[in-house]
Amino acid sequence: MPDTLGSPLAARDRGLVWHPYAPLDGPAPYAVEDASGVRLTLTSPDGTRYEVVDAMASWWCAVHGYGHPALDAAAHEQLDRFSHVMFGGLTHEPAVRLAERLTAMAPGPMAHVFFADSGSVSVEVALKLSLQYQAARGRPKRQRFLTVRGGYHGDTFAAMSVCDPVDGMHSAFPGALARQVFAPRPPAARLALTVTGEEVWETDRSALEAWSLEVQALAATHSDELAAVVVEPVLQGAGGMHVYHPDCLRVLRDVADEHGLLLVVDEIATGFGRTGRLFASEWADVVPDVMCVGKALTGGYLSLAAVLTTREVGGTITRSTFRALLHGPTFMANPLACAVANASVELVESSWKEQVPRVGRLLAEHLETAAALPHVTEVRTIGAVGVVQLTSPVDVPRVTRAAVERGLWVRPFRDLVYTMPPYVCTDDDVRLIAEGIVGAVAQVHG
Repeated sequence: MPDTLGSPLAARDRGLVWHPYAPLDGPAPYAVEDASGVRLTLTSPDGTRYEVVDAMASWWCAVHGYGHPALDAAAHEQLDRFSHVMFGGLTHEPAVRLAERLTAMAPGPMAHVFFADSGSVSVEVALKLSLQYQAARGRPKRQRFLTVRGGYHGDTFAAMSVCDPVDGMHSAFPGALARQVFAPRPPAARLALTVTGEEVWETDRSALEAWSLEVQALAATHSDELAAVVVEPVLQGAGGMHVYHPDCLRVLRDVADEHGLLLVVDEIATGFGRTGRLFASEWADVVPDVMCVGKALTGGYLSLAAVLTTREVGGTITRSTFRALLHGPTFMANPLACAVANASVELVESSWKEQVPRVGRLLAEHLETAAALPHVTEVRTIGAVGVVQLTSPVDVPRVTRAAVERGLWVRPFRDLVYTMPPYVCTDDDVRLIAEGIVGAVAQVHG
């Protein structure tokens, strides 16, 4: 091992460690020296030290901030008992308690839980489960999935296959990904507040009706080969931070029911309050058959996800030839992760209804000034999500640097500079985030 311990961390990292969607010889990363509350202490590649508010909540999962006493205590308590045991043939209290809590808080009659390692793996499990379900119902030829353009469901192979076929990673793996059935992206919508504070959804109703007819026609054409509908409810995340009307989700529920398909909702990014409902499906009063959750599940402490199903789905799998759901990760239901998740979910339940609307109101108020900038095409918010969309791709290194110099950490992508901050941000933190985004965009893009 080379003796590099005295060198700057960014220099040691570059060329050694791959980072998400970045080449080995890409721009040197910022080094994190400390994380506390909603703040990160960073050292830039040139050695400058910054304290910034994490406007990303570490890719949307650290909703309670860093070093939260309740999460720390849960981790320490479980460490003092045992950090991991296999889940095959064994069980433990943190997993059972978490499953009880998740089924109780989920929309509709969710009755069964499968614990997975990550969000992507939970989607893999949901897709595999859907195929097993259809085979158990005597329809083994139903091997494909209906989804919508603009979606993102993870980076593993089956999950990639239901991501957007143009803007996703399909072209990098020709012939390796299953060919799914893609409907158009749902028409854009906007969640507005009336003068009395009432939430009102706005969209082009004629576009929504045309989209609905096209989805129904696609489902009818491919009905005999489809196993499930897979969708991110109301907000498409990494596919473009695209907001769509809850009526679109109702259409997909109706299509699934008409053709004997499961409705699989990917709430990995949208669950636990992020969009202004505990689960985004609730905007449409839709009950899914299968639901994937992750990210905020452990408050960003450890990797954990879960797949929830209705009693009917679980019963069908149990009565099938194999009887089991054919998946079993080594770290399934890791006790340490489940213990922290219990604490995280308890915090969400006790505080999101106050935190998320407050953060959302401040983001809407202070990001709106970006709409006047010449290279901004739209500003939109939903729950604790704020998005500034440009007319051209973001100059990511320059906007990132400009934001850091204003005291916040962002990670733009495509033509979007956005924030999904921790729920525990103070009013001043949220104002700093919003004003910093506006200022960074203005400085770099005019």
